[in-house]
Amino acid sequence: MIKISSLAHVYEKGRRLKFPYWEIADMEHWLLLGASGSGKSTLLNIISGLLEPSQGEVLINGTDLYTLPARGRDRFRGRHIGIIFQRPHLIRSLDVFDNLALSAVMAGLPVDHERNLSLLHDLGIGELAKNYPDQLSQGQLQRVSVARALVNKPDLLIADEPTSSLDDENANQVIQMLTTQAKDNGAALIIATHDRRVRDHITKTYLL
Repeated sequence: MIKISSLAHVYEKGRRLKFPYWEIADMEHWLLLGASGSGKSTLLNIISGLLEPSQGEVLINGTDLYTLPARGRDRFRGRHIGIIFQRPHLIRSLDVFDNLALSAVMAGLPVDHERNLSLLHDLGIGELAKNYPDQLSQGQLQRVSVARALVNKPDLLIADEPTSSLDDENANQVIQMLTTQAKDNGAALIIATHDRRVRDHITKTYLL
């Protein structure tokens, strides 16, 4: 279960964002909606343990994320949270297969090469396993990001505009992959999006 309460963040220039109470049960799928600048990415970064809030708490399966030391929070995130950013953030000097393996290594988990290759094939990019990020299209990079987020079978899967650079066929494939993998792994799913194609698949919404 994920729960946020009394959550707010103040930026250096004085802008203050407040986020209403939100509770996400195990395996629930949610859309995070709101206009540009409403704080969707900020909230996702806070829930992911990447941005410490000015006040409030984030509980994930009973763990208060921001009572953990920085290194412990990184380890917790690696083992329990899968993130698909708007930009891929892949290691350019590593091929696709090694980028996926690195996710397990950084979390202190064994590398499951068979699972990683299966994820790539499920997303239609199995033949790109030995390619480097600068050899891939934007859509291919996005699908690699989805695979990387799923590597460690996270309890919580977070996606920030995961279909923004994809055509209809690949967008549908990614949405189906996210929802199916979340269900198969017993994970909760949060998708921040402006894409109406995503709204056809998920009914629960949290509006900023």
